[in-house]
Amino acid sequence: MIYDLKNEDLVNKVGGRFKLSSLIQKRMRELMMGARPLVEPGKMTPMEIVVKEIIDGKLEPSMESASDKAASA
Repeated sequence: MIYDLKNEDLVNKVGGRFKLSSLIQKRMRELMMGARPLVEPGKMTPMEIVVKEIIDGKLEPSMESASDKAASA
């Protein structure tokens, strides 16, 4: 799963390496704070869960977290 991070298709899917890195960090923080995974986690690490969410199209760079929405309200 981590090898998918080297795939240019994944980088291009989110709009670049910086956006990919930012998206991964943001989502991993949400998972660590108790957010539910958008995919079946099984025995995956949080990093693998986030990458799988991106690959499956369940997570996009434009998605706001619940905390972002609350702060802007």
